Amino acid sequence: MTNATNYHSHCSFCDGNAPMEEFVKAAIEAGFIAYGFSSHAPLPFSARWTLAREEMPAYLAEFERLKREYEGKIELYVGLEIDYLNEASNPASVYFQQLPLDFRIGSVHLVYAPDGEIVDTDTGAENFKRLVDANFHGDLKALVGAYFEASMRMLEKGGFDIIGHTNKVWYNAEQCETGVTDSAWYQAKLADLFALIAETGAMVEINTKYFHRNGSFFPNVKDWKYIKRWNLPIVVNSDVHFPELVNAGRSEALKLLKEAGFRTVRQLMGGKWQEVEIG
Repeated sequence: MTNATNYHSHCSFCDGNAPMEEFVKAAIEAGFIAYGFSSHAPLPFSARWTLAREEMPAYLAEFERLKREYEGKIELYVGLEIDYLNEASNPASVYFQQLPLDFRIGSVHLVYAPDGEIVDTDTGAENFKRLVDANFHGDLKALVGAYFEASMRMLEKGGFDIIGHTNKVWYNAEQCETGVTDSAWYQAKLADLFALIAETGAMVEINTKYFHRNGSFFPNVKDWKYIKRWNLPIVVNSDVHFPELVNAGRSEALKLLKEAGFRTVRQLMGGKWQEVEIG
């Protein structure tokens, strides 16, 4: 299998469905040559889907054990998916920068509603609609605006290598209002976001997590025009939570990228990010 790598993976240290080793075994069986773990990083409050700060030593220790045990069979790397929440809690925070990680993914899941309540945008379509009504007074544009503002501020702060599932809000926004992502105001926000990504040099993740459910990628295939415009570096990741889905959607994403005129993707191998031709 060509381009057999993945660097976005959640195990039972956060909201993944199995222990870390089960994902390693599944990756080897699938023919992967490199695999990275990226548990959801601790937040300043308790959350069922994140790694607790007190569990960080155990997370890193288990990774080191597996790296030794499977040496010669697969390259293993450790990272975190770190939320931008606010100016005190984000990928650039001293705590995250001092951890011995191979890579960091910066993502936006949570935004602040006008009343100051923290809202999780990474939810099902029906609940997303409820949040728009309950927390943003029915104003979809306000919620989307909060998402893009957080994404822009995360990029300005830096501290990460990969921007995770860029524009993930697009799918739920479309369920609320068909065609909204093609509107002038939405496209203007997208263009500004990708222009800032280009300035920072961050890698853009093509996230394949939901392809097996509904054929969606994050960012949306329609957004790839901005990746091409700015010649942004790409990493294809499955954002996997179940071992059996380590490769879900990756081959389809790589095929579509190649058909769209992209020639290379980034892969972390030999301890360095490398530009590798799409097979």
